[in-house]
Amino acid sequence: MEAVLAKIDPIAFELGPIPVHWYGIIIASAMVLAVFLAVNEGQKRGIKEDTIYDLLLWGLPLALICARLYYVIFQWQYYRVYPSEIYRIWDGGIAIYGGLIGAFIVVLVLCKRQEISAWLMLDVVAPTVILAQGIGRWGNFVNQEAHGRATSRFFLQRLHLPEWIINQMRINGVYYQPTFLYESVWDILGFILLVSLRHRLHLFKQGEIFLAYLIWYALGRFFIEGMRTDSLMLGALRVSQWLSLLLFIGAIIVGVWRRRNDPALAWYLDAKD
Repeated sequence: MEAVLAKIDPIAFELGPIPVHWYGIIIASAMVLAVFLAVNEGQKRGIKEDTIYDLLLWGLPLALICARLYYVIFQWQYYRVYPSEIYRIWDGGIAIYGGLIGAFIVVLVLCKRQEISAWLMLDVVAPTVILAQGIGRWGNFVNQEAHGRATSRFFLQRLHLPEWIINQMRINGVYYQPTFLYESVWDILGFILLVSLRHRLHLFKQGEIFLAYLIWYALGRFFIEGMRTDSLMLGALRVSQWLSLLLFIGAIIVGVWRRRNDPALAWYLDAKD
């Protein structure tokens, strides 16, 4: 008979009557790290520290609202029955794509008002965003959500996963594919790739680090999303797969079009403090 350890409690600790969830701690930690790295790179590219903080001040609330709205809209059959749970964001249930849409809008508005290149700003923050996404997936792990189809303990052991991960993927007596882990690894690899290449001379024009981020993230998300069981279908594919496909193709088209039609595009490294 296999020994099964107790699963991870989603509540880390309590401050009086207020429960503090691991989900929130993980998301907040990812954001702090992302801002630190963005500020450091932004200063090298001539973007003031206060501008990054302004982006956080306006972008984070709108990103969270849009991420929750996106999730609720596509899970409306549930929330129309339980409307009081719509605001319970600490229990999980935010959609990355919704958050990206909200943050993208804030970047465009902020950069226009402060007369900063939106492409440059997107280049600076893109690697830190994908890192935060990779870290944030561990909040899904603690909440036992965003998993894949049912599998066996033997399959998980063959992935050489530690017991505490295998045990957490046991939900109501059934083991599931750790799709949260697949996406986390893919995102962190994307971060390493982007930060390793972005300072190479004559490699990236302004805007192309952001486009590379979209291509990398969308490619991985398309296949990983197909393994999940908790997302909405739209025809032959899931909603997030359609959006991933659109972003993947769109980013390539925009990148090629900019190179061909604007030979005067500035290099990313031309922007200096």
